[in-house]
Amino acid sequence: MQFNNIKGFAFDLDGVIADTARFHGQAWHQTADEVGTVWTDELAENLKGISRMDSLELILNAGGYGQKYTTAQKETLATQKNDKYLELIKTLTPADILPGMKKFLDELKDQQYHLSVASASKNAPTILKQLKLTDYFDGIVDPATLHAGKPDPEIFVKAAEVMGLDPVNVAGLEDSSAGITSINSAGELSIGIGSQLNEAKIKFAVTDEVSLVAIKTQLIG
Repeated sequence: MQFNNIKGFAFDLDGVIADTARFHGQAWHQTADEVGTVWTDELAENLKGISRMDSLELILNAGGYGQKYTTAQKETLATQKNDKYLELIKTLTPADILPGMKKFLDELKDQQYHLSVASASKNAPTILKQLKLTDYFDGIVDPATLHAGKPDPEIFVKAAEVMGLDPVNVAGLEDSSAGITSINSAGELSIGIGSQLNEAKIKFAVTDEVSLVAIKTQLIG
């Protein structure tokens, strides 16, 4: 993709705009303790970027409890987890926006780029409201409308649709390997934030490295 072809940016939320992943971790850790699954760093990492029910299945399967719970019981566990998470995200303020990201969002708006949110979280509207960022975005993809979660490309295809753009004119920002795969499969420019995102076309170690100039430099290079 040529830099001048970029017309819009699709953002993951957790780990890209704000660190709500820690709240997910706290809530899922409580769920794992409740069902008897041992919580590990590897399990926590595998939960990044995937849907609530898929996350619950991973936790149950990790403990060998995948067949123990009925669909209704799983839905109850997922709801209880979300209730814990909602209590935690009510403590968010604009001070919780990750370093450099507010400046980047301001830069994009000043340059009149389209923006959308492609998050697996059903709580994205609440989070953006707490961070006072809602007005920056053309819209938010509703995870309830998706047939498949990341790494399927559907969420980033819809993120382009929210902006009224073709995927070839969109750059997506993600901090998970599942998310990068989703962006690439959608035919968009992938921008990875964090380590071990080798499939990302453009890579940044941390959020405060992200800028239009830095993106353009990597594309040209």
